[in-house]
Amino acid sequence: MSCDTSITRSIGRTAGHRDAVRRSLSVTGPAPPALVWARYVTPGMWPGWSPQIRAVDYPHDELIGGSAGVVRGLCALAVPFEILTVDPGSRCWTWRVRPPLVGELTLRHGVEPAGPGTRTTLDVSGPAIVVAAYLPVAAIALRRLVH
Repeated sequence: MSCDTSITRSIGRTAGHRDAVRRSLSVTGPAPPALVWARYVTPGMWPGWSPQIRAVDYPHDELIGGSAGVVRGLCALAVPFEILTVDPGSRCWTWRVRPPLVGELTLRHGVEPAGPGTRTTLDVSGPAIVVAAYLPVAAIALRRLVH
């Protein structure tokens, strides 16, 4: 099972950012795919595995395409987000986040079996400097997600 690559192709360049890039990351760990997927689609669980997230203001228990919320981070940072797609059959979801002063990022996440555990993938598009700064933080979070 893998994410539909048409979602990645539809992301394209980030509007208004001449230096937009797209980068990918994957991490494998022992947690079963169903557990990893549940951790992804339940925003209330995000602070438990993502160290940059302190809280999530979101109106639903699970992700729903077309919905929106706010991720609360370090130093009272509030980052609005919109859930673009959620595909439980493929275990993929896409969202757009708008951190203050840095532009917009579009992130596509996927979950797939890998031996006895899970491989999770991330494709992120946005301003090059923001993507470069975010990838090491994302790698830490994804390692925690799959363990």
